[in-house]
Amino acid sequence: MTFKPLRKAVFPVGGLGTRFLPATKAMPKEMLPVVDRPLIQYAVDEALEAGIEQMIFVTGRGKSAIEDHFDIAYELETTMSARGKSLDVLDSTRLKPGAVAYVRQQEPMGLGHAVWCARDIVGDEPFAVLLADDFMVGGKAAPGCLKQMVEAYNKVGGNLICAQEVADDQTDKYGVITPGGRDGVLTEVRGLVEKPRPGTAPSNLAVIGRYILQPEVMRVLETQEKGAGGEIQLTDAMARMIGDQPFHGVTFQGVRYDCGDKAGYAQANFALSLEREDIGPAVRAFAQQLLG
Repeated sequence: MTFKPLRKAVFPVGGLGTRFLPATKAMPKEMLPVVDRPLIQYAVDEALEAGIEQMIFVTGRGKSAIEDHFDIAYELETTMSARGKSLDVLDSTRLKPGAVAYVRQQEPMGLGHAVWCARDIVGDEPFAVLLADDFMVGGKAAPGCLKQMVEAYNKVGGNLICAQEVADDQTDKYGVITPGGRDGVLTEVRGLVEKPRPGTAPSNLAVIGRYILQPEVMRVLETQEKGAGGEIQLTDAMARMIGDQPFHGVTFQGVRYDCGDKAGYAQANFALSLEREDIGPAVRAFAQQLLG
């Protein structure tokens, strides 16, 4: 069976980043670097690896640095060229003309509202959603998270969400899956609960920031009322679609760093620094000296 191909991805990047103030007072949180690339660059690279052709950024006020990052920087490139420096390091920051679109979320009303803001660009196609805060690193020789999900989508179609097992006392931080049958990394989704209190969750399979959704979710979001936190929750809209379309969770084979959290962000920088050939030995030696 063949399904309509996945060509578009939505990146909700309109958040205020208050947990990282004052660093994010004048800089989007998505531009915070992990070693030497901003978080949003890793997410875009993951989308490109999965075959995504059009990137749709849902931005807000003060987010122009994201647009500048994926544009041509004439002054920088001219100066580097004049000094004989290679421009290869900038290759991944140049998105093809027509391969990127920007739409403004005018007020912070939640993830569901941010996704809905992209409805006219998404049109009548399936689309992915990537949250840059969830920094996903594929295992050795394993593809990135979204490519793993696309491989699953090509088998079962419908809607897919990235799933990860979390501790029982952490369920109130996530949307949580009510599971059905399981087949390897695929879990049938029979229900979704947004941020259930510990002890009340239907499972410990949490919804992580990667989604493949059918365009019908946009029509559901049009009438979606505010949920947890007084925001329009994407989880609530997806829950209303269960039973009408195939719905599965895909357990990610790799490591997730919660870069919306200061400790998770520091861990991501440390872990990726250790893996780098150019700086890994120096960072490892420093860590051993510091920790004894």
